Amino acid sequence: MREANFIKTNKPRWEEFEKIVSQQQQAPPDKLAELFIQITDDLSFSHTQYPKSRTTQYLNALASKIHLEIYKNKREDKNRFVTFWKDELPRIMYEVRKPFLYAFLIFIIAGIIGAVSTAYDDTFVRLILGDGYVNMTLENINNGNPTQVYSGAGPMEMFFQITLNNIMVSFKVFVYGFFASIGTGFYLFYNGLMVGTFLMFFSQENELAQALPVIMLHGTVELSSIVIAAAAGFTMGNSLLFPGTYSRLASFKIGALKGLKIVIGLVPFFILAGFIESFITRYAFMHWSFKAIIIGASAFLMIFYFIIYPIQLNRNESFHTDRIS
Repeated sequence: MREANFIKTNKPRWEEFEKIVSQQQQAPPDKLAELFIQITDDLSFSHTQYPKSRTTQYLNALASKIHLEIYKNKREDKNRFVTFWKDELPRIMYEVRKPFLYAFLIFIIAGIIGAVSTAYDDTFVRLILGDGYVNMTLENINNGNPTQVYSGAGPMEMFFQITLNNIMVSFKVFVYGFFASIGTGFYLFYNGLMVGTFLMFFSQENELAQALPVIMLHGTVELSSIVIAAAAGFTMGNSLLFPGTYSRLASFKIGALKGLKIVIGLVPFFILAGFIESFITRYAFMHWSFKAIIIGASAFLMIFYFIIYPIQLNRNESFHTDRIS
C-alpha cells in the first residue's frame, strides 16, 4: 500500500485518537483500549513499510501519548497498598527478569575477581577496603572476634545509620542507570568486588568459617536487595538505549517508573537487613542452628518473593487467559 493511501484510509481514526489525547473527547476504557491496539497495529505496519517516514514518527508519538493516558486514567484500587505488594511489584519483577539476571551475574563475576585478585596480590585488599578497615579487622581477629565491627556501637544507633546508608546505596545504584546503565553496572561491580575481597581476606586469615555465617545473617537480604536495585537501574537505563516503538522520552518515563517502584519496594527489606545487622549480627557466637534458621528464612523470603512468586503469578495469568480464549 502506498503511503498516501495508508494515511487516507486511517486518518479518521487517528483524528479521533488525537481528540481523546487532547481531552476534547471522552472515551470509555474499552474504547480507549481498542483504539490503542489499532494505533499500535498501524504503527507496526508503518514502521515496516515506511521506517523513516514522518507518518511513522507521528504514529509513534501518538501511541506513546495514549499509553500514558491509559495509565493516568486507570482507576486506583482502594486496597492500593496491598495490591502493590501482592500484584504490582511481583509483576514488575517478572518483566525485569533479564536485567535482574544480568545484575546477578555482574555481582557474582565481580566477587570472583575480587577474591582471586586478593589471593594473588597482597596489596589488593588494602586498595579496595582501605588500610583503616584492614588494620581494625586484623586487630579484631587477634582479639578473638573477627566480626566485632558489628557490635562496636549501640544497636539503635547502628540501626538508623545502617538502614539509611543501605537505602541510599540502593537509590544510587538505581539513579546511576540514567547514564545508559553504565553507571549502575560500574557501581554494582565495585560492590561485588568489595564483597569478594572481603571474604577472601577472612579466608586468608583462616576466619571465613566463623565470619561468613555472621556476615550472611544480614547480608542475605542486604546483598540481594542491592542486586535487585541494580536491576531497577538497568531497567531505566535500557529504556533510554532501547525505546522500541515508543519515543525515547516515553520509553524513559515507563522504565524509570518501573525502576522507582522496585527501589521503593526494597525499602522494607533494607529495614529488615538493618534490624538484623544491628540487633542480631552482634551476637557472633550464637549457636550455629540460630544462624542457619535466620539465613535460611532470609534466603527463602528473597528467592520466593522476587523470583518464584512473580513466575507463579505470570503462569496463573497466562493459564486463565488461555482458558478464556
